[in-house]
Amino acid sequence: MNNRDLWTLSPGFRYHREKGVAAATIRNSQHFGTLSYYGERVARENMILIAMTNSEPAMSPEGGCQAYFGTNPIAASFPTNRGFEIIRIDLSTSIVARGNIIAAHKQGDPIPEGWALDVKGRPTCDAGEALMGTVLTMAGHKGYALALMVELFTGVLSGAAFGSSIGSMYKDMDRKQDVGHFFCVLDIEAFMDVSRFKGRVDRMIDEIKACKKRPRVEEILLPGELSFSKALKNREQGIPIGEGTINEIQALCKELGVTYALIEQ
Repeated sequence: MNNRDLWTLSPGFRYHREKGVAAATIRNSQHFGTLSYYGERVARENMILIAMTNSEPAMSPEGGCQAYFGTNPIAASFPTNRGFEIIRIDLSTSIVARGNIIAAHKQGDPIPEGWALDVKGRPTCDAGEALMGTVLTMAGHKGYALALMVELFTGVLSGAAFGSSIGSMYKDMDRKQDVGHFFCVLDIEAFMDVSRFKGRVDRMIDEIKACKKRPRVEEILLPGELSFSKALKNREQGIPIGEGTINEIQALCKELGVTYALIEQ
């Protein structure tokens, strides 16, 4: 791919490097996985990505106990000169990703206090009750404000569904989800020389890591650094899969008449 040519982020989204900035919304979509995947693609082209998506209702507005917002993740990525290619900031606006509650429910494990409310608005440590109720926002009213911002960019601005109008990816399969996404790409060269930018980022990294550490902290990590290390380990040793997920795969194989085969290392 030639860096000076048109660069495709997703179908229908074209970006010309001479303009320096491009933004796009997507509607009538579904869950598109982890935002850091797109961030890595963009950072490899010496660009910056700001991206976000809405999702099916799972989180209530501050003061409410009815699921209205999705976990509404937001991400940003920046290239560096370090061993890991980018600083990946990829987080949901809920106090925890709903997938963690789903995983706990499959394992039959309780969830920590402060993660969720049941259908009556009471705090719960029962993963099943949490899935029927609502996940809490991160940082209270601040997480609520971020979730609202994401909903406006991805649902309202794109013309996609928003709030309770978004369909479920787990039930009512005859109803489309109509999830919305928002992408904004910045070409660093339009602002400053790429090598100068990366040098400034590296200096910031050094300053952050040199900060005085809290007790029992060996190293101050950057957003995405731990995930990058884990990804390298998984490439070498394979990806660990929980027992609940394995049981689900086995059940699906049996239902569909597919031979179950799992390579263990």
